[in-house]
Amino acid sequence: MTNSAKAENALELTDLSVAYRVAGRNRAVLRNLSLTIGQGEAYGLVGESGCGKSTVALTVVRYLPRNGSITGGAISLDGQNVMKLDAEALRRARAESVSMVYQDPGKALNPSIRVGRQLTEIFELGGVSGRAATDRAIAMLNRVRISDPVSVMQRYPHQLSGGMQQRVAIAMALANDPSMLILDEPTTGLDATVEAEVLDLIAQLSQELSASILFISHNLAVVSNMCDRVGVLYAGMLVEEGPTEVVFNDPRHPYTVALLRCLPRGGQRKDQGRLDTIPGFLPGIEADIKGCAFADRCALADDRCRSELPPLYDLGGRLSRCFHHDKAQALPRATPSDVAPAPKPAAAPVLRVAGLNKTYASHGHALRAVKDVSLDLRPGETLGLVGESGSGKTTFARLLLGLVPPDDGGTIELEGKALAPRLENRSDDQIKAMQIVFQNPDSALNRSHSIRHLIGRALKRLAGLSGKALEARLNDLVRSVRLTDRHLAVKPRQLSGGLKQRVAIARAFAGDPRIVVCDEPTSALDVSVQAAILNLLADLQSKEDVSYIFISHDLAVVRYLSDNIAVLYLGRIMELGPSEDVFSGPHHPYTEALLSAVPKLDQTETARIRLDGEIPSATNPPSGCVFHTRCPRKIGPICEQQEPPLSEAQPGHSIRCHIPYAELARLQKAVVAEPA
Repeated sequence: MTNSAKAENALELTDLSVAYRVAGRNRAVLRNLSLTIGQGEAYGLVGESGCGKSTVALTVVRYLPRNGSITGGAISLDGQNVMKLDAEALRRARAESVSMVYQDPGKALNPSIRVGRQLTEIFELGGVSGRAATDRAIAMLNRVRISDPVSVMQRYPHQLSGGMQQRVAIAMALANDPSMLILDEPTTGLDATVEAEVLDLIAQLSQELSASILFISHNLAVVSNMCDRVGVLYAGMLVEEGPTEVVFNDPRHPYTVALLRCLPRGGQRKDQGRLDTIPGFLPGIEADIKGCAFADRCALADDRCRSELPPLYDLGGRLSRCFHHDKAQALPRATPSDVAPAPKPAAAPVLRVAGLNKTYASHGHALRAVKDVSLDLRPGETLGLVGESGSGKTTFARLLLGLVPPDDGGTIELEGKALAPRLENRSDDQIKAMQIVFQNPDSALNRSHSIRHLIGRALKRLAGLSGKALEARLNDLVRSVRLTDRHLAVKPRQLSGGLKQRVAIARAFAGDPRIVVCDEPTSALDVSVQAAILNLLADLQSKEDVSYIFISHDLAVVRYLSDNIAVLYLGRIMELGPSEDVFSGPHHPYTEALLSAVPKLDQTETARIRLDGEIPSATNPPSGCVFHTRCPRKIGPICEQQEPPLSEAQPGHSIRCHIPYAELARLQKAVVAEPA
């Protein structure tokens, strides 16, 4: 079917059921799922990991894994019955009607083929070849706002940033003018400015092409800003559906209410109480669900909920699968509002960094990844590090841990004693005093060993424990990260992402560290697991008086956990100060742009500050203020010629900018006052 003969709906799922065959049995993943997406409509699908969101996307294009099968129902894609398409017709539908953008563009792009060849191949499949295909590929890269597309076409995927890779993936997905665009977590792992640009791009291009969108995400704020309607999926069933603004502002299913409560909203901080969490776990695919799938985790559930499956109640343009939909907002909170103690202001710094620099050699050029960074960290304090990809956050963390040596001249002191530049030259006490929790626990945990072995080995090496002392400390650690004895016998591959991250945190605390570096520890987790991990980190900090260096591109998460924030750009600190001062402003123009790019759950229209171009190369940074090439508040030649110092604008709050603090306050207040 061509785009000229469109059906009333771009996608219709009718009583769709999907199962995976495991251990000789079919295990239900989707259960009688029905939904429609109208022509030109953007539909969001949300829910925890494991609820079946990605399975929906794969089923639409009949791209299930080998052990997956459609056990019932029907799929209509732009008027075609997908179930009845033969191999050639299915290939044509995938090539002409539907496109998909995956979460990780690095895996979606062929690493051994140049970008240009991968893009022109799509046009060649449509009958366009030679120079015409190249011209159309260049035009498509221009369309997704890639500057110098001719140069980009000559590169391999690994030579592009994450944001550039995702734009290439979107260009490839839109090259065939699809009527249906499926986006499966397309902005996970991208920093705030790139995420905002990618989302703007998707919205603009979908309007130009009149394409419909199925947007799958665990980021509720992104869905709130992108989608006309939203469906909430739980255990393979639709539990709530309706206009996005209505569902998020007035949820009528306890699961939706619980998901929204997991988010740090309204500038919530750890010293104002813990985030709400959802008790228990999602039912496994082996579960035999008799009544409401959410009953075991719902404080409103009664005997009827546990024995009878609720229907989808029509509440006037919206649906809720709950017997108690009128009481959903009264769902009791699951987490006590414990308050974290504030760091001790008079305490001597546990970490002191002065004049830290790191320069790499890159193709014969000097690449300054970190430049003249100085800061202090007190016991029990969290320092948030924010900035775009390439700003130097991870390099700074690696310098602290001794994984890479700094340039000569800078100093790192731990509890008043100088740290050797390299890890191998540090004492055992210094090594165990500073640990790290990585973004991806899969790559940090050896999948061949049990959880008992992984944590026990750390206790032997870092704490020097053995026998009963080791066993007692092991049990204490396991309890402190909210794991149980049954988890000790399993291997990492048998655990969910959230449970694996708890294991990684337990291992980091095995040696009673003074400082833990958290490098994007929650970016790949859904909101319920993220809330549990953030609560856990706050509780452990309160109990152990440990300090954190917390790296994240999720600014709401940074605000919740951090006492102080350092904003990095091209390896330099552009702003440093108490969390609330940095967030409430006045702030550096770069901080202002980062904050304006963050999607808001309440869909409030705020003036977004767009940054021109990408972050410059650290091998050839701009003269003067390194931010002047993108700065929306550039005041003249002084910005191009002189690098501003990092000056204390208010006690404890420093900003690197030529614009006086009072003038920044006036300018930024004017922006806030402007009508959207």
